[in-house]
Amino acid sequence: MIDIHVPEINFVIQAVRQASQLAAKIQSELVTSNIVKEDRSPVTVADFASQAIVAHRLNQTFPNDALVAEEDATALRQPQAQEVLDRVVQYIRQIEASATPQGICQWIDYGKGNPKKRYWTLDPIDGTKGFIRGDQYAIALALIVDNQVQIGGLGCPKLNQQAQVDHNGSGSIFIAVRNQGAWSIPIENPTHFERLEVSQITDPSQARLLRSFESGHTNVAQIDQFIQKFGLKHPPISMDSQAKYAVLAAGKADLLMRLLTPAQPNYREKIWDQAAGSIILEEAGGRISDINGKPLRFEYDRCLIHNQGILASNGHLHPRALQTLQAIAAVPQ
Repeated sequence: MIDIHVPEINFVIQAVRQASQLAAKIQSELVTSNIVKEDRSPVTVADFASQAIVAHRLNQTFPNDALVAEEDATALRQPQAQEVLDRVVQYIRQIEASATPQGICQWIDYGKGNPKKRYWTLDPIDGTKGFIRGDQYAIALALIVDNQVQIGGLGCPKLNQQAQVDHNGSGSIFIAVRNQGAWSIPIENPTHFERLEVSQITDPSQARLLRSFESGHTNVAQIDQFIQKFGLKHPPISMDSQAKYAVLAAGKADLLMRLLTPAQPNYREKIWDQAAGSIILEEAGGRISDINGKPLRFEYDRCLIHNQGILASNGHLHPRALQTLQAIAAVPQ
């Protein structure tokens, strides 16, 4: 069992919990069935509000630590963003009554820090399309020390404690601490811990593959080739966000990958898109690497500049999955 009295661990649980509850409230109140495809205002409000409250809590708790986060408040300060800013202020004031528009923008900009020896990284709403659809998304927070993720937390309002899809519950927090295992906690009762363990599937034909709901996030053609060559029999499971790592860690799936698209062959993953999920999977017994088998290197950059793509698994399937990916990559496209 992890020690929730360790300040950093307690901070991750409480910050992710508060941001998850805030995001769920915004989703329930602003995301409607008749929302137009181009209207990103609900997730924009949730992104800024989530980052603001986590950054503010971090600055209160660990004022000397840097935060490397996805958002900054530049766009929010523009006149045309006044309605969005007003809504962000409205939601933040339900938690911090004295918050001001200027102060909230400063909290958000706290996330413009640079990676250091010790720093935090945050994706305030991972899975924006899922959020807008009323589906899966995650709040992802991690502590990195000496280029290695030490603590990771995922707030998943649409997953239950067993990492099963649950649109009617209050959601779960998935947390891992280096060398102390991975655990799930109900958002509404953050004292009931359950240990996470990856599946023991070794037969490729029985493996379950998680893939991004949005086709633009990966190389669809190569994933289809992988499915055929690897011998997968189960249909892929489409899901947004790092919630996929929670599902892997709980043994409800066995593989996931993000492959380089032809449109972005030089793309490198953002650290906030992988840090929290990676340690949760590893501490549950799984393995994560890039598509060349290299470990992820969370060094002094906002991107994983030394890595190409992502392969995550229950560990047992990893060597064969790497061989399959390398065979596909060797074939001219």
